[in-house]
Amino acid sequence: MTPDVTQNRTRFLSVPPASVLAEDHDQLVELSCHGLATAAPAYSARSVLVRWQGVVLAVLTAGLLAGLLLSPRTAGVVVIALVVLAYIAALGYRLALFRLGARGGRTVMVSDEEARSVPDDQLPTYTVLVPVFHEPLLGELVERLERLDYPRHLLDVRLLLEADDTETADAARRITPREHVRVVTVPSLDPRTKPKACNYGFLTAESAMCTIYDAEDDPDSLQLRRAVVAMRRLGPSYACVQARLGFYNSAQNMLTRWFTLDYGSWFTNMLPGLVALGAPVPLGGTSNHFRSDVLRDVGAWDPWNVTEDADLGLRLHRAGYRVGVLGSTTLEEANPDAINWVRQRSRWYKGYIQTFLVHVRSPRLVTSQLGARGVAGLVVFIAGTPLLSALNGFFWALTAMWFTSHDPAIAALFPPVVYYLGMVCLVLGNLSVLYMGVFTARQLERPDLLPAALLMPLYWGLMWLAALKAVIQLVTAPSYWEKTTHGLHRQQTTAAEAGGAS
Repeated sequence: MTPDVTQNRTRFLSVPPASVLAEDHDQLVELSCHGLATAAPAYSARSVLVRWQGVVLAVLTAGLLAGLLLSPRTAGVVVIALVVLAYIAALGYRLALFRLGARGGRTVMVSDEEARSVPDDQLPTYTVLVPVFHEPLLGELVERLERLDYPRHLLDVRLLLEADDTETADAARRITPREHVRVVTVPSLDPRTKPKACNYGFLTAESAMCTIYDAEDDPDSLQLRRAVVAMRRLGPSYACVQARLGFYNSAQNMLTRWFTLDYGSWFTNMLPGLVALGAPVPLGGTSNHFRSDVLRDVGAWDPWNVTEDADLGLRLHRAGYRVGVLGSTTLEEANPDAINWVRQRSRWYKGYIQTFLVHVRSPRLVTSQLGARGVAGLVVFIAGTPLLSALNGFFWALTAMWFTSHDPAIAALFPPVVYYLGMVCLVLGNLSVLYMGVFTARQLERPDLLPAALLMPLYWGLMWLAALKAVIQLVTAPSYWEKTTHGLHRQQTTAAEAGGAS
């Protein structure tokens, strides 16, 4: 059981009132960039490793090198056995989450009638943060947000532009002025990340609720109202509800179909499974709806973490709050380009490793806050997902070498116990993952996704490239924010039409 810490919630830093920060620009900039790292450095990803983690990593590396030099076969067997056990643990955990989520009942559903039935004078003020960078189609984004069914006098839409982003600034000047939409210019200071921009825009807001939308988002028009009803239904122990994410170009090519299955499984089964298990919920980067006072208490977003959303979900859980899943969908652009997809996924994987390293800095404390199930999720799910994906290529290479050469040196690395456990991973593991893909296609009522579900092993190859890049970047550029290019579906469609016309 996860320990009940709701009576002893943690405040990670004291944030001055929004009116004070609005007047004191220097203090606002300092808090946006360094507030969490200064007040609670143990929870900030500004440093990748603390001293004891560096020592442990050095000792393990030295031990592995020594073992490979002195007794390479024994060392190889031990390492492979440990990794195979990790694969089995990760597979078992994912299957358990998937099963719990597939049972249903863990997503908060709010009907259209219930959402619309709340009188305007009973709705809270709502800040909508929209961090944008090099987005020339800003006007189209604002028009999509204008479809939100929410009283305009209670809405505070903040377009967060980097100070040196002249392209987006020009687009912002072309937008029809609206009282509830304002442009906020974010200072061009390190770290140049989305969470820093969100901090800068949020800390001067005086709203009761807050959410984030990305530049390509098209949210359900009733989503804000649904979130308000959901949060009132769940009660004060909940800090946030996460809406589902889907895609408006899911049928564009095989990559977008894989991406749709990936997201469909995540938001329909995995996240509800985490809720059912009582484990921390790693948030998505958009369409998460917060109580503003709680968000301020936990220090808002860590500007040094490149998956600030997943980190925030863990921090909320450690502070004694819970996260729910909302039955409302925001449509996004599925990445139709493999290179762009790898850039985006490698940032996510890098941030997952960052988040894991941050939250295990005080093992005893995090265990008391998360409980055994939460720690298992932190290790197996948060750290295991990118690290095991990065190791996939090594085992694929071993498998290919064995089938092509039957080298006895490779066979020696797999004594009977390790061999049979490895076979379980290879056969049952792959079949289980394929089944989850087929099941998700059926859940989404998308029979056109079935071929993609059966071809998922090819998608895992892209995941391996992204994970490998993430591990390298964690060493070379830990806080570098590799921006995802938006609008590629439009460019490819236009190019295709032009080619057809010619």
